[in-house]
Amino acid sequence: MSVSLATLKKSSLRIPCVLMRGGTSRGPFFLEADLPSDPAERDRFLIAAMGSPHVLQVNGVGGGNPMTSKVAIVAPSSQPGADVDYLFAQVATDRAFVDFSPNCGNMLSAVGPFAIEAGLVPAQVGETTVRIFNRNTATTVEAVVQTPSGAVDYEGETTIDGVPGTAAPVKLTFLDALGSKTGAFLPTGQVREFIDNTPVTLVDYAMPMVLLRAGDLSLAGDETPDELEANSDLLARLEGIRLEAGLRMGLGDVSGSVVPKVGILSGARHGGTITSRYFMNAKRCHKGHAVTGALCIAAACRLPGSVAHDLATPELSSLVNLEHPSGRTEIDLSIDASGHISRASLVRTARRIFEGKIIVPASAVIAPLEEIQQGGENAHDHHTPTALLRCPGHADRDLVAP
Repeated sequence: MSVSLATLKKSSLRIPCVLMRGGTSRGPFFLEADLPSDPAERDRFLIAAMGSPHVLQVNGVGGGNPMTSKVAIVAPSSQPGADVDYLFAQVATDRAFVDFSPNCGNMLSAVGPFAIEAGLVPAQVGETTVRIFNRNTATTVEAVVQTPSGAVDYEGETTIDGVPGTAAPVKLTFLDALGSKTGAFLPTGQVREFIDNTPVTLVDYAMPMVLLRAGDLSLAGDETPDELEANSDLLARLEGIRLEAGLRMGLGDVSGSVVPKVGILSGARHGGTITSRYFMNAKRCHKGHAVTGALCIAAACRLPGSVAHDLATPELSSLVNLEHPSGRTEIDLSIDASGHISRASLVRTARRIFEGKIIVPASAVIAPLEEIQQGGENAHDHHTPTALLRCPGHADRDLVAP
């Protein structure tokens, strides 16, 4: 942004944005060039735009829920073979905190349509493939967007659990999701190990995760998210396991980070492959399921000896149907000649809800908020952070994330 904010103390910032639903998430989409160039000012703008810190976010466009307090920042890509860069930001609802550490696969499903309509990628007649470089994890995803007349078409007959109605499909293919933050599929080199006398599998495919069997936690595995969140003893135990897992996976002290995530697994009940309860942070269980978490669990299902493989249906194929509180998510794994997962695909939908400008008092962007917290946004050490990434380190506080 070329305008000096110091000259606008008594004015308002009016920045173009598009509010979009991506998968089961929703949030504003911005072009990087329209946001303040200073990272601290950018973060303060995002906090004010969403209406944080306030649990209902009544003073902004956030929805008072982690799934609707998300932001996508898109820019032309400087990466070879990629069309656009995508930086995901999770804005806390209850404090001044922006977390860039994880990727959000649901919001990702709207990046392709947004990029086409923003003029960053020319639309083809029929379908348009958009190659997206995710800066949070330094990974590349292909999005196939429906453009039957050379323009994005959001109407269609595809349904996804957790979203009412039908829409046009957006096929996402994760090309290099292995070791997204740690650099290895099995960061500890072990398929199964014990933490707090509990068998776990520590795996990193699209999202670093700690996988546990529900039965080892005295759970059935089909409890509702509300029931799990009300179990304070369980939450404390899970967080202790997660903290130790972070150390073992090379992520360091993760007490101030939402990564790794926790997945509680059990057998399928409705004809799927496996059942999952996905924890977004130490206190919140997802009402459906994160896309990146679903990919990670699907990959672990094909790993003999893992806790996921124990529970997956015996007739496991390249298609993994993950059952979750809102229904199910189907993941298609591509296996190479050596038996390794080369890519993973799934179908989501997206919707463009409104376009316009978000108005934020310039004073909220210029004046630092007390105790403003900044989340880590680095990929693993094998990847060099790009210009939009701020600084080394992990998140300073826990935060609900995708």
